[in-house]
Amino acid sequence: MKAMFNHALCTTAALFAASMIAGAAMAADSAKSSVSGRDKQFMIKAAEDGMAEVMTGKLAQSNGASGEVKKFGERMAQDHSKAGDELKAIALQKGVTLPADTDRTHKRLAKQLQNLQGDKFDRVYARESGVKDHRSAVALYTREAQKGTDPDVKAFAAKTLPTLKEHLQMAESMHDAVMPRQ
Repeated sequence: MKAMFNHALCTTAALFAASMIAGAAMAADSAKSSVSGRDKQFMIKAAEDGMAEVMTGKLAQSNGASGEVKKFGERMAQDHSKAGDELKAIALQKGVTLPADTDRTHKRLAKQLQNLQGDKFDRVYARESGVKDHRSAVALYTREAQKGTDPDVKAFAAKTLPTLKEHLQMAESMHDAVMPRQ
């Protein structure tokens, strides 16, 4: 009887210790994800958009006709992969789970671009992935750099913003080069 009581006591103590450890781990996780909703939404949107730039940049290298489009696509794949890796590290540190894939809008664009070749590809890519997406990215990163609350996320946005502005200038130049003159 005494042995049964000791076993039950040990089992109860072990369960209590396990629940305390689990509780501490959960508290640590929630402390990690203490970024504001605005900062978290920025991180998610930036991750989705960055993955889209990598995906369409690779398509530009294979489906584009213009050397300028191919070069721009290569640069997008490189720069946005690098920024995405940096964002993933910040998200991990902050306890924020980033999406594994891009959003529906960019998936539709990638599907459209997969079915295009040459000059048609160049025009759609320059307009959508180049100019439109980079105007949106500059606005997104500017807002975060100015109004973000988490210092690390805000610093990432501010650090990445000059590159995105350069991408936008490149995209506008590429757009002008591939669009038919009227």
